[in-house]
Amino acid sequence: MSGLAQQHHPRRGWRLPGWANLIAVFGPGLVVMLADTDVGSIITAGQSGVQWGYKLLLPQIILVPVLYIVQELTVRLGIFTGKGHGELIREAFGPKWAWFSAAGLGIATIGALLTEFSGVAGVGDLFGVPHYVSLSLAVAVLLAIVFTGSYRRVERVALGVGLFELAFFFVAWVAHPDLGQMARDAVHVPVFNGSYEYLVAANIGAVIMPWMVFYQQSAVADKRLKPQHFYAAKWDTAIGALITQLVMAAVLIAAAAAIRPTAATASLATVGQMSDAMTPYLGQEAGRVVFSLGVLGAGLVAAIVASLALAWGLGEVAGYRRSLEYHPLKAKWFYGVYALCVIGGAALVGMWPNLVSLNVGVQVMNALLLPVVLGFLVRLAQVTLPAHQRLKGAYLWLVAIVCAITCAFGVLGGIGGLVF
Repeated sequence: MSGLAQQHHPRRGWRLPGWANLIAVFGPGLVVMLADTDVGSIITAGQSGVQWGYKLLLPQIILVPVLYIVQELTVRLGIFTGKGHGELIREAFGPKWAWFSAAGLGIATIGALLTEFSGVAGVGDLFGVPHYVSLSLAVAVLLAIVFTGSYRRVERVALGVGLFELAFFFVAWVAHPDLGQMARDAVHVPVFNGSYEYLVAANIGAVIMPWMVFYQQSAVADKRLKPQHFYAAKWDTAIGALITQLVMAAVLIAAAAAIRPTAATASLATVGQMSDAMTPYLGQEAGRVVFSLGVLGAGLVAAIVASLALAWGLGEVAGYRRSLEYHPLKAKWFYGVYALCVIGGAALVGMWPNLVSLNVGVQVMNALLLPVVLGFLVRLAQVTLPAHQRLKGAYLWLVAIVCAITCAFGVLGGIGGLVF
């Protein structure tokens, strides 16, 4: 077989690529997964630990392969078609469906940005910084990161910022969780409790979000990854999926161990409430610094990813220039949408700071959007990929079943929690 044929027909599997290939390819998966553990997700995980102890820990682990299966499809589509998610929907199903999908992306992005900037404002509150100062600084940083860099530079900065989320592992460790109690609670869950189902739906929505699908596929295309990079990109996605769920688990464990024993009905609607609850275990100053780093890392990287996802997605549907490789003056709509997202999100939170109370609700909304998001994703993987990479046979059934079960839990849990 010729070298060209080998390039376009790689074998399936999980062989470990060389270090040079890993370093060159790693980025889109890790960035989108770190963004996945955003401020709303952190608050959702904390509330889960306070209300139900460790009973929502097992779903966090179960969601690792689910998250990987979903995001691996975006990698596959991006690499083997070279196109973003919105562009593929437009080509395969027509402009009306593409705009419908973009509308869902817009709703999810707005919800995400409200939670991210609410988190930034909450961190400012911990140190007595007025909202207009903390939000303005965040906007300036976010605009500077994207307007002054190529895709690779933006990716590196996002990774550096997102790694501050690892502070939550320290938080979980110093909370000294009871491992025996953790094991017992994890396998005894109140499956038919409406409040529990609502938080299950929120956790599912906190893990699989519409803007993640758009971002990773567009980032893979913008980074110009090729079929020979597929294996490394799969590892990038798998490692990212594991890290993001471990961060979620760490926040849940910390809340269950540190807060639930003395305040089982505590409401963790804000970053400040979470930080105050953890202070006796971390120390006054250490608690604030650790939580601030974790929340800022989560909020800023998620704001970058969600805003870029909408800028890419709308560009793919509307047809305007869309790449971080273009100078801002040569892709005015792309950079304009990004700037509008960042400035508009900060302005809304500045005018109505109590929007932070929507954190868990935003994650449930994401869960309710899952049938549309996953439906398009699976169908695209069936009809737009080269024949040797299309979903078929046993793996098609596995993906379909996993997506159907995930959608069912998300939608029914969300509706059931709202009703009861």
